[in-house]
Amino acid sequence: MTVKKKVPFVTFRTRVRDKSIEGPNPYRWEDKTSDDYFSGKRVILFSLPGAFTPTCSTYQLPNFEELYDEFQKEGINAVYCVSVNDAFVMNAWAKSLGLEKVELIPDGKGEFTRKMGMLVAKDNLGFGMRSWRYAALIENGVVEKWFEEEGFSDNCETDPYGVSSPQNVLETLKAAA
Repeated sequence: MTVKKKVPFVTFRTRVRDKSIEGPNPYRWEDKTSDDYFSGKRVILFSLPGAFTPTCSTYQLPNFEELYDEFQKEGINAVYCVSVNDAFVMNAWAKSLGLEKVELIPDGKGEFTRKMGMLVAKDNLGFGMRSWRYAALIENGVVEKWFEEEGFSDNCETDPYGVSSPQNVLETLKAAA
């Protein structure tokens, strides 16, 4: 679906590796904004219900990582995964999957997700508020294409996945080229 909607401006609390810090946790806090991630770039953003969850960890995130170079061939500068999880969880998840290309964005408060209109209750799974699964092509901070899974609702009994898959997003980009 073609859209022309500016992404919301929020500040994300991230943890970044800092070689000047010794010990077992060589990270420091760093605030990054929507502009840091989206301004002046053509990016793919995808969101999912949670780090370390089955579909997200087995298919969606690893497949975006695997297809990263194909996205670059289509003029994509970066691929970002946002989730309503804190920076510690997102960093641990990236490390556990051995990510090198896809960058994870922690939306610990769910502010970005809420302002995107994608915040849903997942109380039925014991999660609380999380993101609905979607992907977007964003050019210079403006959503150009939108890939939202069907059935958007609180406490959805299923976990639809396909529309926001990296394969579908990539196929759509290639068809438009």
